[in-house]
Amino acid sequence: MSEVLTVVFQEDSDGDRLDAALCDALEDFSRARCQKLIKDGGVLLNGKTEKASKTVRCGDVAKITLPQLQPAVLLPQDIPLDIVYQDAFLAVINKQQGLTVHPANGVYTDTLVNALLFHIKDLSGINGDIRPGIVHRLDKDTSGLMLVAKNDLAHKSLAEQIATKTCKRIYYALVEGVVKPDCGVIEQPIGRSKTDRKKMAVVPDGKYAKTFYTVLQRYENFTLMKFQLATGRTHQIRVHAKFLGHPVVGDLTYGYKNQKFQLKGQLLHSKEISFAHPKTSEQMSFESELPDYFQKVLSVLNKI
Repeated sequence: MSEVLTVVFQEDSDGDRLDAALCDALEDFSRARCQKLIKDGGVLLNGKTEKASKTVRCGDVAKITLPQLQPAVLLPQDIPLDIVYQDAFLAVINKQQGLTVHPANGVYTDTLVNALLFHIKDLSGINGDIRPGIVHRLDKDTSGLMLVAKNDLAHKSLAEQIATKTCKRIYYALVEGVVKPDCGVIEQPIGRSKTDRKKMAVVPDGKYAKTFYTVLQRYENFTLMKFQLATGRTHQIRVHAKFLGHPVVGDLTYGYKNQKFQLKGQLLHSKEISFAHPKTSEQMSFESELPDYFQKVLSVLNKI
């Protein structure tokens, strides 16, 4: 059976071409792949086939049918999982660094989804067989809190809260250099890099992106920062930190080639999350400690 994905375009896609809007919504898909899917009739926009150049509007719904080139069998795996909270509707996971959220590019093992299938009985199916329960993503090497939906009602509610930014997510990061302002905002558009399509970058024709930041602690050559997203672009904090001239420590994609600390990834942690429960509307808030390797680096800096 073919996998079918559903994308509901938000306000930030209003006026975009269909192929570009799909590329932004489906983070693992290249522009060329989206164009081919559209050309082959695998994309229905509001129930109709359209050209790649078709303009999309806020609220438009795209159904994407992916050809099944090989069986996508996702097996439960006993991967350690820190489940901070769960009930009949949702779970809050404290994801470890190094764990990919969902399968992509034909790799169907060793992901958060495989762990969820082992540890949690029910997961929402809105995002198809490859992304059950996944409401939003964290990069592979970003740690911290993320939401998982156990049914479609919860998925729709949580996804809407993330899209409208009523779900608050606070990130902590250690960045290179000493950030001088105590607080500030970065408003710079983000899109695919013109020189490397695997990377994101601040580009004039990119999507509007806004990040708030606050300095928590200054060190001799580093700064501990708090970030809050006003938009949700791919790699937004990492790209905006680079634009600020203070890339995230340990980020080999957007940061310095020569790193002071021996790290396995960027020191970026989803530390706080708050949202309304999809069934009861009760306001819920969770906070997680910085990982041991993050705290170890801060301990070293505190001694300098």
